[in-house]
Formats: sequence, C-alpha cells, structure tokens
Amino acid sequence: MAHDVNIHPLVSPWGRFGLYSFFVDAPEPAVVDTGITSSPAEGMVPALEALGRSVEEVRWILLTHGHIDHLGGAYALWELTGRRAKVVIHEADAHLLRSRRAHVDRYMEVRHRYLRDPDGEAAQTRAADEVISGEMEPSVLLKGGETLSLGGDVTVSVHSVPGHTAGSVAYVVDGQDSVFVGDAVQVHGAANGFPGYEDPAAYRSSLLYLRDEVRPRHLYLGHPYRGADGVPYGVELDREQARKALRESLDLEARIDAAARRHLVGGPQETDSVYSPFARVAEELGYEGDPTLEPSPFFTTLHGYAREYAAFDRRT
Repeated sequence: MAHDVNIHPLVSPWGRFGLYSFFVDAPEPAVVDTGITSSPAEGMVPALEALGRSVEEVRWILLTHGHIDHLGGAYALWELTGRRAKVVIHEADAHLLRSRRAHVDRYMEVRHRYLRDPDGEAAQTRAADEVISGEMEPSVLLKGGETLSLGGDVTVSVHSVPGHTAGSVAYVVDGQDSVFVGDAVQVHGAANGFPGYEDPAAYRSSLLYLRDEVRPRHLYLGHPYRGADGVPYGVELDREQARKALRESLDLEARIDAAARRHLVGGPQETDSVYSPFARVAEELGYEGDPTLEPSPFFTTLHGYAREYAAFDRRT
C-alpha cells in the first residue's frame, strides 16, 4: 500500500499578502503555484533547503489558475529547475502565462470601469512587469479530467473548478485526497473581506462539486481566507475544516446572490458611494471594507452578478 506523500507549505511575502505555494514530495517533486517574481529565489529556495531538498529537483510546476500571485514566479522557478520542470495550467487561463499584457487587459475590461483610476492602466502595466517573472508557453495544457504521474505510484487528478477564474483547477493527490484549490474556495475573502470570483454560477457549481464529489480529506488554500467570524483559516485544512470552509463559502455566495438579485435586476444604480453602482448590495450585506483595495474582489464579483442577471453588457 502506498504511503501518503508529504506536502509542505512554502510562503513568500508580498505586501499585505502571504503567497502560498506547496511542495509535493513525490518521486518527481511538484510545486503547486509560484507566487511572484521574487518568490522562488527568496521564498522557495531557502524553504526547500531547510527541508533538505533542492529547487533543482522540482519536475512539475502545477498552476491552479492565472492570477499574478500564483503564476508570477513560474518562469523564474522554471529557470531555477534548469528548465526541466513541466509548467502546467488550464487552457482557459494559459493566455495569462503567455502574456503580461493579458493581465492589464483583464483589469481594463472589468475593474477599471469601477475604480476609474486615471493611472490604473499604467499601474497595472508596472505591476505586471515587476511581479511576473517571464512570459512563457506552458508545457501541458489542461481541460480537466487528466491524470498526471509524479513518478512511482503517485498520481494527481485534475478537476476543473471554474468561477474564481475560467481556468481554475483543483489538483488531487490520488489515494490520500489532498486537494489544492488555489483561490477556488474563498470563504469570506482575504484582506478585502469579500470573496472574489468572476463567474458566480460557475463558482457556486464548483463549490458544490468540491463538497459533494471531490470531498477533500486535506484541503490546501492559496491564502488564509477568513471565516464568518473574521478569523483567518490556515492554508492547510483537515476534513472537518474543509467542510466548514466549503459550507461558509456556499452560505455567503447565497447571501450575495440574493442581494444581487434584489438590487441588480433593474440595473445598477450610480451613486456617489465608493461602492457605486453596487452600493445597495454592500449595504444589505453590511460590507464596509475598502472596495478599491486591489485586487478589488467586490467589483469583480458584483460585475459577475450583474452579468448573470443580464443587468447590463457595458457601462459607458
């Protein structure tokens, strides 16, 4: 009978964020998510050395999705492995690995219309240049449903869990039900105090799929998301903690959905509020966080609900 492979969190600091990657100590070792440009050299290398391992041993770079704090260090890590590691991402987010500009375009398409920051495009361009270590073609493109062999009898199953992004995936270490979800389980969000997801219907479905079909025994989160009481979860959750995190995520999504349905079906309402045009939703939910704090999950998420209810296609 195969023994469980060891999994080690690798943390890299970035401003107010704790960027978490995970080392899967398989015969062909894997790193799940990569932080930003500085993360591999400043975070992973010393952490792996403390474990008696070397970054050159890494053979798989498994990306849960395409946001800069998860793939920004991919090129740098790939270089440190002697370009021997395979870089893996879902096809729907692959453009974000291939192009820094794709991240700026993503900002301009959604968040910029609400933040109205005249320096927004330039700031996003600078950020992409600074924290994405390089543009590259992925080694393996995923659709979901694949099984990856990490050597010996260690396999990882790939599950498509869209919502946070279109290309979000969960990686499951088979036989031990260790599940890496990146940001696909948001609970009550991180520093902003609000969960962030682009497609509410897909997010809802993915949470149900994780709860009912995948059923993690160990759940690994991309950040220490907060519970309903405001206290952060860790990033390594046992079965009961995983169930609670999924339940809280679903409960909050249902509350946001109900408020959005009440207030957005007739169209967003422009006001002087910093939450405009979603001020009534924020008020009903009692949300008092800073919606302009990047990555502005409040606006990303409410934009998704506005689209879901066909309230508008484009604001002018």
